[in-house]
Amino acid sequence: MAKLMRLLRIISIGLRFRLYEFIPPLAGHGALNGMARLLGGKDDAPRAVRLRRALETLGPIFVKFGQMLSTRRDLLPQDIADELALLQDRVPPFASLEAKREIEASLGRPLAEIFTEFEDEPVASASIAQVHLGRLADGREVAVKVLRPGVEHAIAGDVMLLDAAAGLIERVWADGRRLKPREVVAEFARHLEEEIDLVHEAANGAQLRRNFENSPLLAVPEMHWDYCTRRVIVMQRMHGIPVSRIDAMREAGVDIPALARAGVEIFFTQVFRDGFFHADMHPGNILVETGAGAQARYIALDFGIMGTLTETDKRYLAQNFLGFFNRDYRRVAQTHLDAGWVPPGTRIDQFEAAIRAVCEPVFDRPLKEIYFGKLLLRLFQASRRFNVEIQPQLVMLQKTLLNIEGLGRQLDPELDLWKTAKPFLERWMNDQLGWRGLAASLKREAPYWATTLPQLPRLVHQRLSDVRLTRIEAVLERLSRAEAQRNRLLAVLVALIAVLLLVPRLF
Repeated sequence: MAKLMRLLRIISIGLRFRLYEFIPPLAGHGALNGMARLLGGKDDAPRAVRLRRALETLGPIFVKFGQMLSTRRDLLPQDIADELALLQDRVPPFASLEAKREIEASLGRPLAEIFTEFEDEPVASASIAQVHLGRLADGREVAVKVLRPGVEHAIAGDVMLLDAAAGLIERVWADGRRLKPREVVAEFARHLEEEIDLVHEAANGAQLRRNFENSPLLAVPEMHWDYCTRRVIVMQRMHGIPVSRIDAMREAGVDIPALARAGVEIFFTQVFRDGFFHADMHPGNILVETGAGAQARYIALDFGIMGTLTETDKRYLAQNFLGFFNRDYRRVAQTHLDAGWVPPGTRIDQFEAAIRAVCEPVFDRPLKEIYFGKLLLRLFQASRRFNVEIQPQLVMLQKTLLNIEGLGRQLDPELDLWKTAKPFLERWMNDQLGWRGLAASLKREAPYWATTLPQLPRLVHQRLSDVRLTRIEAVLERLSRAEAQRNRLLAVLVALIAVLLLVPRLF
């Protein structure tokens, strides 16, 4: 019954905001318009605005789905993607009494035994969880993140309804299959599954902290593993200024342009050095740490969504970036083909021409006016006609690059992403492909060779024996087949002789 009521509510909200206009005209559109008017659907805003408002009305899970959907600009029209990007997690907090009950149930101890201080008012609240500040019995200041009660049940129900809606879109809309709505919903479900396992988030945070240990650019809170469960994590409390409060940072003496450049370096370091990057770097997840005589550095929060890249991904990405920086469009096109991102039969000259048509008008502008994130979006859109397969990890990367570039421009409108990033990428490519890269690779592989070399004679002998046995088996098989064939011929011959001997007697 609850699911039926939820479905009816979703349908009524969809009618009120006239979301049926997103599908081709149906015979019943007139009746739907009448029902929409009865439900108060007088909103004459553009379709993208109505979609955003509908998702906000449906609640936090649909808001988060809209946020994730806004990153799939390779699939969505630009007006819808731009509007969905405005969605924010401004979710009312749940009662602190429920949060306390959840913490005690998850940690198996009364709150008073764990904390000497615990603030009832949450410092942050989102669709999945909220955060309270406190102090452990040993005096350490902490932030306590706790899942919303019943959030797993709510997510499961809403994802099921989203999947049903996606299936309907695929059937009734001509572009439905190209947009892959069921795959998008499945991707969203995977993200949610990771986000509602707070141990997974804590492990992400611990990995990022190790990657940037003693870094002058980025600080990451320590996880207190004795107090981390699937529904609750307790981490070090971080003190800083929200990155959106630029005036407060100036008053604290922060070098804003240097901070903007540091953000770009952090991004490329995560991507190309570690292949492990924070994929939700919006201003709400970033603080800036300041201190007397200390260089300001970023503080990363919320590690529910992280991206990963393979060595192959990193190499192809670096080649793409440098190709763009050097206006070498043939290299970019060839890299896409080599990576398998375009079908094998794609004509490189045509693909190169499409890339040039997107990039050349941009390069005629001053570098500081070029928005690399937006350039990538236009390339995604232009590549649709070549059936480019946009990889999920690259979509996460594109979303993060948009966040980082937008934040950098907000801090320093004069920020030149290209000038800041190009030396880093060239240095990385030299390290990977030059003598230093070879030395590093040999050093990395040395432990494996150390264990394999002593076994090499035995392995070679075993391989030769296997080959010899295989050949002997093949010879025996051929002999066996030849013998079987001779036996069959002999049997036929014996039968023929018998017939010849019997024929005179019959007559």
